[in-house]
Amino acid sequence: MSKVIVVTSGKGGVGKTTTSAAIATGLAQQGFKTAVIDFDVGLRNLDLIMGVERRVVFDFVNVINGESGLKQSLIKDKRVENLFILPASQTRDKDALNKEGVERVINELKDEEFDYIVCDSPAGIEKGAFMALYFADEAIVVTNPEVSSVRDSDRILGILQSKSKKAEQGERVKEHLLITRYSAERVSDGEMLGVEDILDILAIPLIGVIPESPAVLQASNQGNPVILDDKSIAGQAYNDVVKRFLGEDIPHRFLDEAKKGFFKRIFG
Repeated sequence: MSKVIVVTSGKGGVGKTTTSAAIATGLAQQGFKTAVIDFDVGLRNLDLIMGVERRVVFDFVNVINGESGLKQSLIKDKRVENLFILPASQTRDKDALNKEGVERVINELKDEEFDYIVCDSPAGIEKGAFMALYFADEAIVVTNPEVSSVRDSDRILGILQSKSKKAEQGERVKEHLLITRYSAERVSDGEMLGVEDILDILAIPLIGVIPESPAVLQASNQGNPVILDDKSIAGQAYNDVVKRFLGEDIPHRFLDEAKKGFFKRIFG
């Protein structure tokens, strides 16, 4: 049975698209047929992070408007079997999305026997974000360890449990918290909120902590989901997240400061 996952947050720049790309890739690596959809109409970035920008012919809005078929518009990843990307339009605005059209595309994906449909939400609470979360079965709420990001994520949680289709049916969207750009060093210096502080505010289960890492930017610039870089701490952390999502009991890593070596302690 297909499952719809929305990757969402209230604030921009927290790593939603990086997370959508990584989680969709990780699920496909585990053998699940996975589609990832870019809901950020007008400002698409998922195709760049997935490295398929030159292969975009038709997009999500084309499918909604009946200007192309779903199979024509889905881009099959060349690195990972079972992974498909549905890019957003760069030339339309978010009003091009409508509930009926989005539902039709999601149902078509379910008919094509996709195990997971990952919806990469734009930031905020405007129409594109609402469309991305409306049909969700589960939500990965992405936040940075800063007060404004956590506050905005709290607002998104309220919308998930009041305005999603599941909420209308008296059910709950299953929520997961993902903390990105985390630096244990800066937490200990009082420059960032700690994991426990964020959990106290948002009160939803923690699925992972992604440490601050230059590998994220490098992977994005190269058009590779960072989860494919299994030597980087960010890639390893995203791999842990996917395993936890699939039910494995994986201990959280990268929450403590790295111990300094002898010369580092002396010379800084």
